[in-house]
Amino acid sequence: MFIRVDFNVPLTADGKEITSDKRIRASLPTIQYALEHSAAVILASHLGRPKGKRRREMSLAPVALRLSELLGRPVRMAADSIGPEVAAMRPKPGEVLLLENLRFHSEEEANDADFSKQLASLADIYVNDAFGSAHRAHASTVGMVSQLPISAAGLLMDKELEWLGRAVKNPERPCVALLGGAKVSDKIEVIENLIKVVDKVLIGGAMAYTFLQAKNEPTGRSLVEADKVELARELLKKGEEKLKLPLDHVVVHEIRPGASHDVVETIGSDQIGVDIGPKTIEEYARIISMARTVIWNGPMGIFEMPPFNEGTEALAKAVAASQAISVVGGGDSEKAIKNAGVADKITHISTGGGASLEFLAGYELPGVGALAEKAARIAEP
Repeated sequence: MFIRVDFNVPLTADGKEITSDKRIRASLPTIQYALEHSAAVILASHLGRPKGKRRREMSLAPVALRLSELLGRPVRMAADSIGPEVAAMRPKPGEVLLLENLRFHSEEEANDADFSKQLASLADIYVNDAFGSAHRAHASTVGMVSQLPISAAGLLMDKELEWLGRAVKNPERPCVALLGGAKVSDKIEVIENLIKVVDKVLIGGAMAYTFLQAKNEPTGRSLVEADKVELARELLKKGEEKLKLPLDHVVVHEIRPGASHDVVETIGSDQIGVDIGPKTIEEYARIISMARTVIWNGPMGIFEMPPFNEGTEALAKAVAASQAISVVGGGDSEKAIKNAGVADKITHISTGGGASLEFLAGYELPGVGALAEKAARIAEP
């Protein structure tokens, strides 16, 4: 059984130590299920961006060691991901083999047909459990699917699709989206799609200033995407009463940790917005308290620079305290939830930042689409 996992874990600069094994732990249910059913397990993943070259600091060797500890059984490490030496290491039932970084070969990201065939030759069953890579049409996420007789989604993939799908396709109402981050351009499709789905969209982060400028409100020296102001104006028209913008702001004259700051309702010409203010926190928390579903992607301010994390952490606690089903995108949103100490009170924290964004934007993920197409072909009379 070939299982495509997401072991793209953070490592120390020398590539010798893992600084967070969250993604490895997330893959355990699928791996353990396969082992309990006497499968011979081959695991494959990318790590970092080696751009088709072998780089020692991006080897998956530390992952093999950590996975062995978590599984309580040996995990053999292959020197490569394809080739006769790898084929000779094919595991027996109950054994686990981890292939070396798939992206050491440029053919992986190119979805090369021959590379797909070589990977597929190692197994007779394909399982995609790498939601974090499902938005990439690569050899190990798409190309392999047609090469093997049986293809399926893993338990983590299934869980991700269930909760994200439930949030955007059949949410309990009221449904509230909390969207932050620096750029409107990163969230255009997400906002356009969610406006059609949710009851309220609460905007925060630096992208709020582009929207405020679209309403001809002063933004001082805050980050504004000048070329996206007109688009923001169009989104405000589409959103009508659904889109909510900050009522007040935490502002500084220079961005640095511990900088002197004020709370204002109107941003001065020499001021920079760095967080949502207390009135906004109160209003957004009130709306969240009445929600039955909350979808969150992106921080409300420069959350990695205290004290400008207060808005983000206050809303994280508001989401955790609500009775709503809460679905949080990966990346900065996940960090904010952890910093606030409420991760255990969130219904689902996605393991895929980019993949969750594309899903929320309404796109079909190539890795998921390939599995669906394979299932449809098998079902044909």
